[in-house]
Amino acid sequence: MKRIVFLLLLLSHFFSLADDAALIKQLLAENLDKRTFAFTDVVLASSGKKVIPLDSNNAAHLRITQAIRTALDQALVTLSREDSPVRKLRRINEASRYFEDALMLSINQSPGLRCEIPPTKKGDLQRSGYPDLKITDRNSGLVAYLDPKLVESKSLHSTLRTFYYEPKHETLKINDDAIHLLCGIEHDGKEGQWTFTHFHLVDLSTLRVRLKAEFQASNAELYPKK
Repeated sequence: MKRIVFLLLLLSHFFSLADDAALIKQLLAENLDKRTFAFTDVVLASSGKKVIPLDSNNAAHLRITQAIRTALDQALVTLSREDSPVRKLRRINEASRYFEDALMLSINQSPGLRCEIPPTKKGDLQRSGYPDLKITDRNSGLVAYLDPKLVESKSLHSTLRTFYYEPKHETLKINDDAIHLLCGIEHDGKEGQWTFTHFHLVDLSTLRVRLKAEFQASNAELYPKK
């Protein structure tokens, strides 16, 4: 009986390895790093929610985008001042939260709009991960997700990857059919004395993205305690 159990376990392990190898071969054969996917399809597949294209003739869309533009105009000036808290930071990427907070404060002063950190499916408030902000038009119920990104002016047209969406069910923050917007905030690159010069409001309904497949291991897995 023990021999039978041992053989069954051995066969199970063998087939598991075979399945893993087959899956790896299938993924490699897909050439995923060379393909692009519509962001709208990625969002729908991962969240079940639709990406709503921005409509310049829709009153609710205009209320939201105008409030964002006004908030960004104010933030560019405020966070470029010599006494700006951004100038005390070690890395420019750390400035994103200051823009998020400034945008929330300004948009929440706009009549009929609410801006907040989007909760996960579990209801947790999580700052990290896409999207950073959720804007709701109270009159229509329309939702817009907004993701502020800092970009150095001279790198504006580089091929460096700067937009990431990692769809994990536990931490998924897309819970509504919504407009998806990204605001690229330009800065001059002067370390410790950053000045923010322009912004670009991008409708992500037309964006195409790539999937970067990689095999990973943590330090704990590389160097296990003995």
